[in-house]
Order: sequence, then C-alpha cells, then structure tokens
Amino acid sequence: MEELSRNFIDAFIVEDLSEGHRCEGMKVHTRFPPEPNGYLHIGHCKALTIDFGTAERFGGICNLRMDDTNPAKEDTEFVEAIQEDIHWLGFDWEDRFYYGSDYFEKTYEYALELINKGLAYVCELTPDQFKEYRGDTTHPAISPWRDRPIEESLDLFKRMRAGEFEEGKYTLRAKIDLASGNFNMRDPVLYRIRYIEHHRQGTKWCIFPMYDFAHPIQDALEGITHSLCSLEYEAHRPLYDWVVSNVSIPYHKPRQIEFARLGINYTVMSKRKLRKLVEEERVSGWDDPRMPTLCGLRRRGYTSRSIRDFCEKIGVSKVDSTVDWALLESCLRDDLNANAKRVMAVLNPVKLVVTNYPEGQTELLETENNPLDESAGTREISFSRELYIESEDFMEEAAPKYKRLFPGNEVRLKGAYLVTCTGCKKDENGRVVEVYCEYDPESRGGNPADGRKVKGATIHWVNALDCADAEVRLYDYLFTDPDPDGPDKDFMDYLNPNSLIVLKGCKVEAGLAKLSMPERGKNSEGFQFMRQGYFCLDNKDARPDHLVFNRSVALKDSFKK
Repeated sequence: MEELSRNFIDAFIVEDLSEGHRCEGMKVHTRFPPEPNGYLHIGHCKALTIDFGTAERFGGICNLRMDDTNPAKEDTEFVEAIQEDIHWLGFDWEDRFYYGSDYFEKTYEYALELINKGLAYVCELTPDQFKEYRGDTTHPAISPWRDRPIEESLDLFKRMRAGEFEEGKYTLRAKIDLASGNFNMRDPVLYRIRYIEHHRQGTKWCIFPMYDFAHPIQDALEGITHSLCSLEYEAHRPLYDWVVSNVSIPYHKPRQIEFARLGINYTVMSKRKLRKLVEEERVSGWDDPRMPTLCGLRRRGYTSRSIRDFCEKIGVSKVDSTVDWALLESCLRDDLNANAKRVMAVLNPVKLVVTNYPEGQTELLETENNPLDESAGTREISFSRELYIESEDFMEEAAPKYKRLFPGNEVRLKGAYLVTCTGCKKDENGRVVEVYCEYDPESRGGNPADGRKVKGATIHWVNALDCADAEVRLYDYLFTDPDPDGPDKDFMDYLNPNSLIVLKGCKVEAGLAKLSMPERGKNSEGFQFMRQGYFCLDNKDARPDHLVFNRSVALKDSFKK
C-alpha cells in the first residue's frame, strides 16, 4: 500500500496497516461527524473529503454520524441538508448512518463505570468558580469535590439524570491531573445539566455528555480505526486517548489524527456567524448564492467536481493557512470551460437593425455547443433583420483602440455575418435606442468571400424575434475585506453592498426558454454566456415564465497558478 501514501495522514495509516502494527489485517474505517445545527459550508468539505476520501483510497468504509449531543439549535432540517450535500459531492455511507444521541444510554453507563473506578466525580463548582480555580501554567487547578466518596457521586449523578437539580448545580468531572500542563486534562467536565428539548430524544434526557467524552466513545463503539479531525483538537487528543483507555469498550481503540482547517478569504466560516447573516436577513437564506454553504454554492452553479478538485489542490497539512477564494473559482472555471455549452445572452440590450437584410426573413445558422468537446454537438440559432447586442458594443464616437461597432467600422456577428455600422437612433434624452448596420451576404459564418481581413471585434447577439426575456444576477464577494473575521473586527461591518447586482430585461437565446426548471436544491446545467461568464438557472426562483440566471463565475481567471 506504500504507493497510496500521498500525505501525512496516509503515511500514518500505511504504517498502522503494516505487519506488526496496530491495524494489521484491519479495514480502514473513518467517520464524518457533523453537528446538525446548520448547513455544511466549503470549510466542511475539506474534512468531508478527507474522511470519505481516505477510506475510499484504502478500500475502507466511512460512517456518517450526526453529532447531536448538544441540543441547542439542532434540527432535522439540517440533518437532511447534510445528507443531501454529501451525496451531491459523490460520497455515500450506505447503511452506516448514526446519531450521537443513539449512544446516550451507553455513554451514561460508561460514566457510571468511571465513577465506580474512582476516575470521575460530581462537582459543585459554579461556572465562575470553575474559571477561578482553573489555575495557570505555574499553579494547578483546585477542586474541593475531587475526593467526594464514590457512592455519593453515584447517587448525585443518578439524581442529576432524574432531573432533581437545576442547571449549573452539578457537573460530572473526570479525575485525571489538576496540575497537567494540558488544561484539557485538568479534570475536564464530562456531563452537564441542560433542560432543553432534543430534536430526537425529546425531554427524555436532562444531562448531556460533553463532546470530548461522547466522541471517543462513539468512535470506539463503531469500530473506527482512524478518527480524523481538525487541528484544534490536537490538544484534546490526550483526553480522547484517556477516555477510550479507561472505559471497557471491547473494541479496537481508534487513533486520532489532526489536520489543518480550511480558511478562505473574503468569507466567514463560523456557523454562528453565518446564522446571524441569515437571521438578520443580510442574505436571502442559507442557500443564498453568496454564502459559502454547499447549498448556496450549488445554487450559484458550482459543481461537485470543481469542489472536489479544489479540496484536492489545497491538500492536507498540519499548518493553518488561508486559501484564496480565486482558487475555488479557478477550479469551477476549469470544469465549466471543459463541459459547459456556449450560448449567447445580452445583458444590457440595444436593438441592432440590419437594414439591408430582407424584411420578414429568418434563417437558421448552425453553431457548435462547445469547441473543446466535439461530443457536445451543435445547435441551430435563428437570424433575422432585428437583433439585440450589448449596449457597450456600440459607440457613436469611438474611443482609442475601440474595435466594436461605430459608424464605418466592420465587425463579425458571432457565427453569422460581417456587418458595417451605418449610424444610430436616439430618444429625446439622447440615449441610443437603435443601432443600424448593413451585412455582407457573402460572409455567412463570419468569413468574407473575398478573404479580406476584418480588424473589428467579434460580438455576440440574439434574434429579437424569438429571444427570451431573463433576469440575470451578478455576484461578487460577500465581504469587502479579505479577512472580515480578523482580530478586533466585526464581520458585519464589512458586508459588500455590491455583492449582488440584479439585471432585468436581459435577452437570451430562444433555446434557453425551453430548459427544464431545476429542482429546488439540485444542480442546474451550466452555460457559458459568450463574453460574459458562466451562468446557470436559479434553482429556487426560476420559472418557465420568469427565467432567472445566476452568474457562477466570470470568464477572467484572477488566480495566479
């Protein structure tokens, strides 16, 4: 298996699987344990692809487990969304789907076991006292209840479960080492009292295990061989190992391995802060295309291939770093460039009248769907006397080096004919409402019969007779600051007022009006609007009688490869 070793996690696993080591003869077994208190975002994708991808590379398996041991803000809505997102990325847990709350009874039994072993006790310190007695690097922590008799702790803990005490009255703490240099080992809390309804358990429980106690037990019960987690849990690893070593789980003890979290500029990754954006209606919801959530990215037109490619490119390391959002855009652009059909759409239209083209005539022109993919085939587009072009593709008085339409200049209409501008018509406010030109009938396809060279640009257009109306939404970074979540900053102060620009009255090829409307929450087909960028139908607001396109990414790649 040596050839599989591509990062330090793989190297650890290769070693563990080798002869005479801890996992010899075992199947690699990982897990992805999201908390169902929000939607998955791009930051979760790194952990997700590491957990599922590592198991995949080693021919192993990966569980999906909802970490619902903290009832606050957990909901089945988020459970379903997380499952949908993982499947969308191309991973599957088959029949290995669990809830952390499935193990509440077993975890409670292990807590009783620790008390009986003299390794846990019920403590009466208030939260303020807990902080006061925590100690520092030169002074150990203090707990006046550390030597409470076992029987007394057992009685109190059972009464805690029975709901006899108010919140904060008691906690259950592990008895480890009050003088440890690792503060996570200074008799950490294992259980606390919470009177709150659980999304699955209802009000059955009023004591809940802390993550550091519940998680290693859950891993061990499921037979996890490698518990892969973010770097913030590195200091918690001794406690993880202590738990699985001191409860009588008759299974293989998992190995925890940490990796650096994913940070991306121009966004925030905290679910609490993303929730604030939603609750204060600074965005339209968790699936707003400006959000870093997977449902938001999917709605914007990001593909699962591009996100997996992004995770592959950033790799796995032990050092925290911030990745340029432009890299994610570059991955999407590469995918769509190879796979998206090319179409024409005019976002700021002005009418172009081909004055010498026969009135009432319409012809069909054949054009390729994707010049990079012959299998994409061709389509027919209609051409007539009246077209729409971008208003910026005409200037009455041309600026230096301007190569588009201006009186006397000849340009190519994409896939159609050469035309020469002859003038324009303005309204009473001086705004150009029509541009006039003449076409060369011998230049069908854009190639003049006499072979002359055309210095003008090639511009896109749509047929005014059959084009469809559309609303187009242009997105930019949600924040103006590349580090909106930095020290001494309030991320809400850096919201970008121009992160969404809505263009109405756009004109698109007639064929786009025949598209099937995407299912809500599903990917819609991506298109390259020539010279504009990559777009997709909005999977929430688009209707057959109201086309809405989201710009997924611009054509220009700003990422320095």
